[in-house]
Amino acid sequence: MYKNLVARCACALAAASFLSPFNTLAQTSAPPLKAAFVYVAPLTEAGWVRQHEQGRLAVQAALGNRVETRFVENVPEGADAERVIRDLAQQGHRIIFTPSCGYMEPTLKVAREFPDVKFESITGYKTAPNVATANARYYEGRYLAGVAAGRMATQAGYIAGFPIPEVIQGINAFTLGMRSVNPRATVKVVWLGEWFNPPRERDAAMTLMNQGAEVLAFHTGSTAVMVAAQERGKLAVAYHSDMRRFGPDAQIAAVTHLWGDYYTRRVQAVLDGTWQSASVWGGVKDGMIRVDSFGSKVPAAVRNEVQARQADMAAGKLAVFTAARNAAVRDNQGKTAIEPGQALNDGQILGMNWLVEGVQGTIDR
Repeated sequence: MYKNLVARCACALAAASFLSPFNTLAQTSAPPLKAAFVYVAPLTEAGWVRQHEQGRLAVQAALGNRVETRFVENVPEGADAERVIRDLAQQGHRIIFTPSCGYMEPTLKVAREFPDVKFESITGYKTAPNVATANARYYEGRYLAGVAAGRMATQAGYIAGFPIPEVIQGINAFTLGMRSVNPRATVKVVWLGEWFNPPRERDAAMTLMNQGAEVLAFHTGSTAVMVAAQERGKLAVAYHSDMRRFGPDAQIAAVTHLWGDYYTRRVQAVLDGTWQSASVWGGVKDGMIRVDSFGSKVPAAVRNEVQARQADMAAGKLAVFTAARNAAVRDNQGKTAIEPGQALNDGQILGMNWLVEGVQGTIDR
């Protein structure tokens, strides 16, 4: 739409020589589109918030002076989030990204009050005419990281935030990855009941290592688990970001989240007038998840194996929640969760509420 307007102005200028240069500038210049991002935890050097900040910076770099971006960090889910999102809408932001599951309902509520503002509920699952949802198939990266972990350890510990399907998917995928190369592998889970609390994350990591965990994985927001593993001479899988700066000897690999391309496309769509509500669930093949940043202790053969499976996943040849033709996938209570030769569909994965065989723990209700 903007390009068409520029073209019409150029044609008018050629046909009417009385149109002044000043008037031409007035018709073709436009104020930058304002885009905002709300972060559930402080902006640190690595982690969930850092990856979304990388996405914001990618938007600014790609679109230049056509956009003006800003962020608000460390906003608790609930009433505070609603207030911040509403303030941003009132300040003229035309698209607002809210990357936290607990922001979904506040986002929907504010969206009803501002029908001309576009909202992107990241990890949400409810849409509206001006609310889109997007999430990544984090479990794909978890499976690949589990393959690396299973080649290097047998006992794993897993520090988890909340028992929502996204987290459960990751625990199960990590365990399936480990046991695909090490059938004796086990994964012990500790639930924190919060996303970001470095002291508690560290305490949970220490407890799991004291109980025999050789490698740690986590679904929380800080680098505390990686730092703890480095101190104790253990191994860990980084989540959200590369964390080798904090655990140069501990890090096996990183399950890295990549938001820049998606965020840029969505802001560009607002600029073009083509934005529409949609639900996106992208994974390895979509470039939203990648396992990379292998640590110095990981043998070349393990790196090559993980990268080969990642290539298979990107090509659609490897689906995580699929049972072999001659063996069912069972839960940790011994019940069949996936029949032999069958695969879970997206609806079943999104509603996952069971833990796979090999996981030591239960789902906190």
